[in-house]
Amino acid sequence: MMTHFPGYDVDAVEAWLQKALPSLVLPLTWQKLEGGHSNLTYLITDAEGVKRVIRRPPLGQLLPKAHDMSREWALLCALAPTPVPVAAPLAFCEDPSITGAHFYVMGYVDGQPLYSSEDTERLAPEQTRRRLAESFIDVLADLHAIDPDEAGLGDLGKRDSYVARQVKTWYRSWTASVGPAGLDDPRAHEMRAFFLDHLPDQGPARIVHGDYGLHNCLIGADQTVVAVVDWEISTLGDPMADLAYALNIWPEKIPGETLLPHSPTSPAGFPPRRELADRYADRTGRDLSQLDFYLGFNRWKSACIVHGVYARYKEGKKSTEGVDLEGLRQSIDRSLTGAAAALARF
Repeated sequence: MMTHFPGYDVDAVEAWLQKALPSLVLPLTWQKLEGGHSNLTYLITDAEGVKRVIRRPPLGQLLPKAHDMSREWALLCALAPTPVPVAAPLAFCEDPSITGAHFYVMGYVDGQPLYSSEDTERLAPEQTRRRLAESFIDVLADLHAIDPDEAGLGDLGKRDSYVARQVKTWYRSWTASVGPAGLDDPRAHEMRAFFLDHLPDQGPARIVHGDYGLHNCLIGADQTVVAVVDWEISTLGDPMADLAYALNIWPEKIPGETLLPHSPTSPAGFPPRRELADRYADRTGRDLSQLDFYLGFNRWKSACIVHGVYARYKEGKKSTEGVDLEGLRQSIDRSLTGAAAALARF
């Protein structure tokens, strides 16, 4: 039986777990879980068959704010008593001498994320897809209804100018990547100016997930969201930006909109984006008249992110073996085209 798991001193971790979780019964079996970014996430099952999940940052040198386990832990603890479904927070270790990094243990949730159209076809029958979509948007509405101060998350991040700060960050990424990528596009610069000139009033800051999609939702047997995962980039900010990010993968038959055939929402049976936006508005009371601004911003941001990835490949910082570089170039163009179409409707 495999007893070596990268990032974990199994003996030390299990000894710590026995003290932190007295109900846990050794021996444990460990199983690597896929997804969860590059964090090292394992399913641990004790001798009585009780399943739990353990999670720590990846190995190697990390950016100061990257893979912050204490941030994720704080969010799980704050959200556990709210309507937002999360895995139960069980134990947090802030002693890096145990296994070289902070780690935490949470309850196991029986659900599956959807990464692709194949996952949807396999896990979500067509007649259930409307229910899944409605659950997806209702959970986001519930998250944005939470007052961060009342939830104990008032210091999670800066409250103002969320989109302006994001524009600054990702435009800096674009300009820094132009040389290595050998690729520039005047639309990236024009849109940056447009965003800063037309910033909507943000309104009260809310908890924003930052990467809310079906890939970060566990879908249960009843085709509803039973847990939201990967909270590591969550902060305080503009809930409209979070909503637009979540909506961008949903189908909509309008000019300039294309949905990738492998997207998890590409199979038939899902309601269109507008219906989900209307449902969100009904549940939250928010004015969505400027939604196209935020949809455009998120498409532009996606272009900047992929542009940076493309630059790292072109610069030789990442192996290009098996990588579709032309597909990445097309993705950048497609995102900018989608952004322009959304802004034309704004």
